[in-house]
Amino acid sequence: MLRSRGRTVALAESCTGGLLGAMMTSVPGSSDYFLASFVTYSNHAKVDTLGVHHAVLAEHGAVSSECAAEMASGARRAGRADIGLSITGIAGPGGGSETKPVGLTYIAVDDGIVRRVERHVFPGGRDDVRTAAAERALHMLIELLSSHDAR
Repeated sequence: MLRSRGRTVALAESCTGGLLGAMMTSVPGSSDYFLASFVTYSNHAKVDTLGVHHAVLAEHGAVSSECAAEMASGARRAGRADIGLSITGIAGPGGGSETKPVGLTYIAVDDGIVRRVERHVFPGGRDDVRTAAAERALHMLIELLSSHDAR
């Protein structure tokens, strides 16, 4: 879909650690549309690499819709792509809390016009959460590209 529409994508991943990028680049010819992937696991990397604002991290945390949105926008800008796609969350098994449980994930897509963020709590172990998040991110990208057809 990206190739046929002449669109490009850049990624920002945290809890998935590059899994989404690996999925996308497993397709032959992905260099036609896949420009960059930023694995920004630490808050420092989110700020320095993607331009996530300190205030967002202080007020909402790295696992938040606000952070995911800024990560997607930052990936789009830093990667010089048409679309930015991001994932941030808690893959587990530790790190969760009552308000932010293991499996909590925010996924965002941003094309400079449309910015959409979804909140999910994926079940299962670490690999299950990471895989589900990466797969949902791909579906969000497909939905965005399909919505352009409807405009």
